[in-house]
Amino acid sequence: MKLITSEEIKRRLWDGANELRGSMDASRYKDYMLGLMFYKFLSDKTLETFKMTAGVKTVSESELVTEFVKAKEEYGEDLEKMIQDVLGYYVSPEYLYQTWLIDINMGNFEVQKVSDSLNAFERTIMSSGDVRDFKGLFSSSTLDLTDTALGSNLHDRSENIKALILLFADLNMVALQKGDILGDAYEYLIGQFAMESGKKAGEFYTPHQVSEVMAQIVAKSSDIKSIYDPTVGSGSLLLTVKKHLTKDKQRDLAYYGQEKNTATYNLTRMNLLLHGVRPEKMTIKNGDTLSNDWPEDPENPNEGVQFDAVVMNPPYSAKNWNKAGLKVSDPRFEVAGALPPDSKGDFAFLLHGLYHLGTNGTMAIVLPHGVLFRGSSEGEIRKRLLEKNYIDTIIGLPSNLFTNTGIPVVIIILKKNRNVADPVLLIDASNSFIKVGKQNVLQEKDIAKIVDVYLGREEMKGYSHLATREEIMKNDYNMNIPRYVEGVDSEIPQDVDAHLFGGIPKSNINDLKVLQSLVPELLNQSMEEIRPGYVNLLKPVTELTIEIMKDEHIIAMSKEIEAKTTEYIQKYLDSLKQVTMETDISALTEEMLCEIKQILLNYQYIDVYGGYQIIAEIWKNALHHDTELIANEGFYNAGRKREPNMVTKGSGKNKREEQEGWVGSLIPNEFIAKMLFSRELENLENKRIKIQEIETELSELVEAAKVEDSDENNALIDAIKKNDDGEPLDAFDNKALKEELKKAKKGSAEQLLLKKVEYFINNKASLTKELKTEEKELDDAVQDRILTLTDDEIDSLMYQKWFGNTINQMVGLIQNSLKKELNSLRILEERYSDTLLDIDSQIDKMMKEFESLKDKLVVE
Repeated sequence: MKLITSEEIKRRLWDGANELRGSMDASRYKDYMLGLMFYKFLSDKTLETFKMTAGVKTVSESELVTEFVKAKEEYGEDLEKMIQDVLGYYVSPEYLYQTWLIDINMGNFEVQKVSDSLNAFERTIMSSGDVRDFKGLFSSSTLDLTDTALGSNLHDRSENIKALILLFADLNMVALQKGDILGDAYEYLIGQFAMESGKKAGEFYTPHQVSEVMAQIVAKSSDIKSIYDPTVGSGSLLLTVKKHLTKDKQRDLAYYGQEKNTATYNLTRMNLLLHGVRPEKMTIKNGDTLSNDWPEDPENPNEGVQFDAVVMNPPYSAKNWNKAGLKVSDPRFEVAGALPPDSKGDFAFLLHGLYHLGTNGTMAIVLPHGVLFRGSSEGEIRKRLLEKNYIDTIIGLPSNLFTNTGIPVVIIILKKNRNVADPVLLIDASNSFIKVGKQNVLQEKDIAKIVDVYLGREEMKGYSHLATREEIMKNDYNMNIPRYVEGVDSEIPQDVDAHLFGGIPKSNINDLKVLQSLVPELLNQSMEEIRPGYVNLLKPVTELTIEIMKDEHIIAMSKEIEAKTTEYIQKYLDSLKQVTMETDISALTEEMLCEIKQILLNYQYIDVYGGYQIIAEIWKNALHHDTELIANEGFYNAGRKREPNMVTKGSGKNKREEQEGWVGSLIPNEFIAKMLFSRELENLENKRIKIQEIETELSELVEAAKVEDSDENNALIDAIKKNDDGEPLDAFDNKALKEELKKAKKGSAEQLLLKKVEYFINNKASLTKELKTEEKELDDAVQDRILTLTDDEIDSLMYQKWFGNTINQMVGLIQNSLKKELNSLRILEERYSDTLLDIDSQIDKMMKEFESLKDKLVVE
């Protein structure tokens, strides 16, 4: 049986979603897809619980459903109560997802059966103590199966719902949940729907990289036993924090959240349950966070529950937020001494979260940049928060991170237990991103840098600053980041004296810190002083670059990093080979990332976070997928495992999947061919080159025939393919060529040229046939070779797959910093190479040439 990895499940489900939803808006379609996916999980859990509690031993799911039906007929409500006592819910046999599948296979499926099933589930939980956890999950406002967006008539709606049901048919949701695969796939789909939904996504999703920054800071700052998100959306923030806690803390963590939108509130509960959060550990409410305070402490009426961590990404600058007519006397706003303006609810959400933050807790909130500097009541609130020393850190993020807005945002970290003298840390990460499509994205290295600077309370020029109380007061409590963190201007200032008289300013040479530190003698020997404070280079920068890269100190440093990287790779190669189902992959990932960072911190002027990103990319591109296979199969078994290569054929109703050979589960076929069949690949490439050369020759003959008028070329023209208008194309026609050969005089130039074309065409056909045959033979050989790979070969192949270029990349970090400064040196040399005197001389020369030409002009 083929093992489906989490990446394959994600890809398959998202491809299915795109294919099935047609023109329906992604923000609406997600409710149907994710709702039915969750119902499959409930059905699978019900069947598994029945099997375990009833001691049923069956080999197939259909047999298990049959046994379940018989048990229901025999034991009735007792069976229902038994399962409900274990799960807190119950799906009756006739309403199981599996029963829908049976109906589909027998041609008896009706959409009404789905509606009846969802309604029946609602009824079965009404008598359960866990009713609050499951009630309303499949309400008609969330899953309206009569919606014409699903199809204009009953038949179309039935077909679309049927196709969606079949999408999850072969997934064992219980098994997938145990490995966190199901929750990851669910979260992935939420994120994908968010990107497709554009502005509508803001109500249910916080971008993963923003969640990561907040979650890592909160998880590493507090001892978390309870966490609260007052604008919980899909629950992604809560779950990202969970991911960064130990297994023991995850098990005991209490989750609280509130969400105004009912469909999104349902999505939150489903998401938490699929991520293994036990119902008794989650308290999620469908309500307006700002209208009435929640949650209140049941033991202390009119007092809010306080939490170890508060995270939130509220609606930005919400208008008319105070519809309930709240006063400053509301306990949540008393600390600020003022109400936020009715036109902007940003501080209202912040104050609500702060009110529920425990004394030793940490709060992280995402807000628009304006909260840092806007005046009036917002200025008063900001002043009061700063005076009370609640604002711990402000992190400026890039613009265009969110699908629903392009504005730049900030993460504000708040604490209640700060020392009076503690400064406020300001981090400007607004320039730390890459472009992915239309969005800006924080890379793993950007997130790591933010968190490291936060934890170390570091000051870095152009990136972070510790602002004292006096500084903040001097700025009239305006916390706009550029007031405190001055941007680093990468442009080298112009030097007027150098422009006038030439030479590179010595002050610019002194700014080349990497070169001055690593190769000072080589740098100084390559220049001469032409006057006080100015130098000229004695050799081209390209030549100097070669000498620097060959310098003993640079070579020794490179070898040391190479040795440490080799040792690092060997250590973790052994760990990766021994991964099992019990291995904490998240912890292993974190350990590898932290260790490479520690290794590189020992070297000055190396981009530590560049090295961090190299390892992060290996995890993203290969290790997350591969460790899943290894955990299930074992390293060497996975290396020798292959699976059908399924390709999509046809389109529309004729679209189908067919097997075309086999592919390696762990080691790609292309990789095996490259490493173990290099000679065969070289032969194939040589044939491709020969074919390309022949095609070039034929193209040249066609072009020559078109432009050169001669008897032999006229014969070629008649042998060229023509379009409908009789115009010659760019290829020869075999039939026409044969006709021309028959007409050509034996031994003539025309015949010789036509024979040459014929030779090329026949040679190309022969080579193409050979190439196709040999490609097929190589494909077959590679597919068979997978099964007979030795342990040593698998070791070698996997080393190359995971770490083949890592040593060069790590050593390249030294060269990168050197080359950056050498490029600056080249720019300086070019900038001041032409002095003002040189330019004046060129102008004088050009004027004299002009005068000379002018005298020769004759006016008639």
